[in-house]
Amino acid sequence: MPSTLLAPAGNYAKENWAELIQVAVEEVFQMMVGGKATFLPNSELEKKDFSAMVGLAGAMCGVFTVSAPTDAARAVAASMLGADSVDNTSIMDAMGEVTNMVAGNFKSKIVALAEGCMLSVPTVVAGGDYEMHSLADGFRTQLCFEFSGQKFCVALQLSA
Repeated sequence: MPSTLLAPAGNYAKENWAELIQVAVEEVFQMMVGGKATFLPNSELEKKDFSAMVGLAGAMCGVFTVSAPTDAARAVAASMLGADSVDNTSIMDAMGEVTNMVAGNFKSKIVALAEGCMLSVPTVVAGGDYEMHSLADGFRTQLCFEFSGQKFCVALQLSA
C-alpha cells in the first residue's frame, strides 16, 4: 500500500479508515520501532496488559488506542530503545509514544484533519485486570498486527 493515501478535504469516508490505520501502523513500526508490523485480518486480542490512549479533539473527536499483552509491549519497547531488556516504565513510555505516532500519522493522511484535529498527551493503563469501555456512541474499528512474533491491536473509537 502506498504511504500517500490522502483523503480529500471534507471526505471522511470511514470505509477507508481501516486501510489508513493499517498504513499508519506499518509506517510507524518500520521507521520508528525498527521492524515490520504485519496485519492480522479477523483477529482479536485474548489478553491485554498495556493500553495506551491518545485523544482526538476538533474536527474528529474520539480516542486512538494501542493494546498489547506484556510480551508484545516489551518487544516494541526493546526494539524502539535498541535494548535487550526493558522495565515497565520504558514499556509504558514506548506504548504511549507509538500510540501518539500512529494517531498523528493517521490524521495526517486525511487532509481535512491535518490542521483541524488536535491530539492529547498519551495515557497508558497497565495491569492485567481492567476493561476498557467508551461512553462515546459512534464509529469503532480495530485492527490487530503481529510484531516480533507477538500480537497487538490498534483501535479507533469516535464520538457520534
